[in-house]
Amino acid sequence: MTKEIIISGFGGQGVLSMGKILAYSGLMEDKEVTWMPAYGPEQRGGTANVTVIVSDERISSPILSKYDIAIVLNQPSLDKFMPKIKPGGILIYDSYGIINPPTRTDIEIYRIDAMDKAAELKNSKVFNMIVLGGLLQVSPVVSDKGVEKALLKTLPERHHHLIPLNMEAIKAGREVITKV
Repeated sequence: MTKEIIISGFGGQGVLSMGKILAYSGLMEDKEVTWMPAYGPEQRGGTANVTVIVSDERISSPILSKYDIAIVLNQPSLDKFMPKIKPGGILIYDSYGIINPPTRTDIEIYRIDAMDKAAELKNSKVFNMIVLGGLLQVSPVVSDKGVEKALLKTLPERHHHLIPLNMEAIKAGREVITKV
């Protein structure tokens, strides 16, 4: 199993963190992984994306031109990465940042209302974990146990008390993702 994933949105949405947690989750499950972030000089408000590859086999290159899965959190990201999804691939988008919804018919398209769910949970910081939960619902690249181990590894110890909230957000993401 190899999954080549691009996650893209505005800086400050937790795009790079989501990719890092996904990559660490793969490591915790003894998978081969790559994590390659890309962002402009402005970390908040500018466009950011991260490529994550999770595989049971060695990964030959972290550089990709086509993806199995694209998670897009704003319109510029949708416009840029929708054409780069392999036929039969998966597109996940948060409706909050999308003006013109996706139109491809040769891929599976899922909408996740993560911004609305984060507001309902009264914590905008779990937005990215809600999206990650949606991804894991439609493509179980890693397990929840791997994610929990990754959170322990990546979060500073002073934030470990937030791990149950993050796991709750992943569960919420599994529940709110819908196929279009």
